[in-house]
Amino acid sequence: MFISRMSKPASKTLKALLGLCCLWLASTSYVHAVIEIEITQGGESAIPIAIVPFGWNGGGNPPEDIAGIVSADLQRSGNFSPFNRADLIASPVSGDKPRYGNWRLAGAEFLLIGSVNKSAESYGVEFQLFDISQQKLLTGFNFKVSDQTLRNAAHQIADEVFEEILGIRGAFNTQIAFVSVEGKSRQKSYKLQLADADGKNPKAMLTSPRPILSPSWAPDGIRIAYVSFENRNRSAIYVQDRQKGSRKKVISKAGINGAPSWSPDGTRLAVTLSFEGNPDIYILNVNDGQTRQITRSPAIDTEAVWADDQTLIFTSDRSGGPQLYEVPASGGRATRITFEGNYNASATVSADGKNIAFVHGSEVGYSIGTLDRESGLFQVLTDGSLDESPSFAPNGQMIIYATEKGGRGTLGAVSLDGSVSQSLSLDTGGVREPAWSPFTN
Repeated sequence: MFISRMSKPASKTLKALLGLCCLWLASTSYVHAVIEIEITQGGESAIPIAIVPFGWNGGGNPPEDIAGIVSADLQRSGNFSPFNRADLIASPVSGDKPRYGNWRLAGAEFLLIGSVNKSAESYGVEFQLFDISQQKLLTGFNFKVSDQTLRNAAHQIADEVFEEILGIRGAFNTQIAFVSVEGKSRQKSYKLQLADADGKNPKAMLTSPRPILSPSWAPDGIRIAYVSFENRNRSAIYVQDRQKGSRKKVISKAGINGAPSWSPDGTRLAVTLSFEGNPDIYILNVNDGQTRQITRSPAIDTEAVWADDQTLIFTSDRSGGPQLYEVPASGGRATRITFEGNYNASATVSADGKNIAFVHGSEVGYSIGTLDRESGLFQVLTDGSLDESPSFAPNGQMIIYATEKGGRGTLGAVSLDGSVSQSLSLDTGGVREPAWSPFTN
């Protein structure tokens, strides 16, 4: 992220870009814990849906509340308004024929029912989604899962419901990466963590006594690039395989090694390097370590991301303050694309390449703004004073970002139109540098 805020002349920010990138890491102590999600603003036209507790055939209590997870997923999207369980008029399970008239009188537009059956080594999960007004079955299927993937089954059902009703692929069965810090002063432990999209099951993928920055997912959803400061005298960019647990140092030149961003084909990284004296944008071949310089400017050029396989969008202060620019991935003339206000930085691009989210500075602070690439329409989505590090959900419907709440680092999420917002925070401590995973199939 472009931390310097360009409050100093450009000639004084070269050192600040490297030094201040760790400022937030030094200012607060964080603790690893479960992420809690609070919906702070919901969609006004949310669709009423009745989600009945799934039937259970396995003895004792079910290990997961599938219907509850699906309900929470859909409600968090802001597009749906699930019934409170106390308001459900019946408790049908898969195979039962719904009484459409009763559900229609209760105000439901859709009905989701299901069941879970335990066998010796797995669970059979099935569901059915009904359209109440048309009195018909929309979709439904069954599948087998293990203890470890039962929650994923619930997220998959939520994805199916979301897509069937809205025509947009759901992103509930995805993950987020983020950085957290434990301890105080010189005893800090930095962690690169992964969690489900609903904040559950956080797991540390890497623990280090030195700062970790800028996690970036490869298109395969398996590799993550990040910046590490384990060598006090030099930063380095690593690529880690989250399945194998292995990692590889891909570059560590003199000066800045920062802001990695994967190419759409997963073979290259756009990075910021300053080994030749000034921070510029380079493309790094991950396999052989070869670099190719893209920008050549006396200004600070950083935070490049791929709009598509032919185009990079990056932050530069070449106009006197940080703004977003577009440049061919082969190199060439850069074109300025943001003009609202004196500060626009830290871009992220939706998977379809149509929208850019970024940090927008104004008199009241730093918020998350978006730019429609085709129409040029600009809008501000958040009202925080220190919002940063935006990252699109793989379906482009939500944006996760870092912010502050109660004096500590937390995460926020906002819909593309700004109508739905959420706060995500650890029950103790805080988090930063979020990155939403891509779809993996």
